[in-house]
Amino acid sequence: MFEVVVYETEEGRAPFDEWFDALDTEAALKVTTAIARIGTGNLGDVKPVGQGVSERRITFGPRYRLCFGQDGQKLIVLLTGGTKKRQSKDIEQAQACWADYKRRKKGG
Repeated sequence: MFEVVVYETEEGRAPFDEWFDALDTEAALKVTTAIARIGTGNLGDVKPVGQGVSERRITFGPRYRLCFGQDGQKLIVLLTGGTKKRQSKDIEQAQACWADYKRRKKGG
């Protein structure tokens, strides 16, 4: 079992939520199902993409991607979402978010 949380910037922005809120209903349901499965420990089709970030792939529509970091054994931090078309930009953004998360967690 994992606790799944959404990363927020120091300014209170949540890149994952901003992406999710723009999805249509069918895509949002697919993403919500994937997140629920992650919470139960079923990570599904996941691959590491570097710098501590992993990508959960969803084979639907434009091939959605959820980028996340794992903090310890129980916490999954959703960083960004995107599609195969924007994959490299989404991963780059997720890596920057993860670096910021870790820096702020350490207090500096």
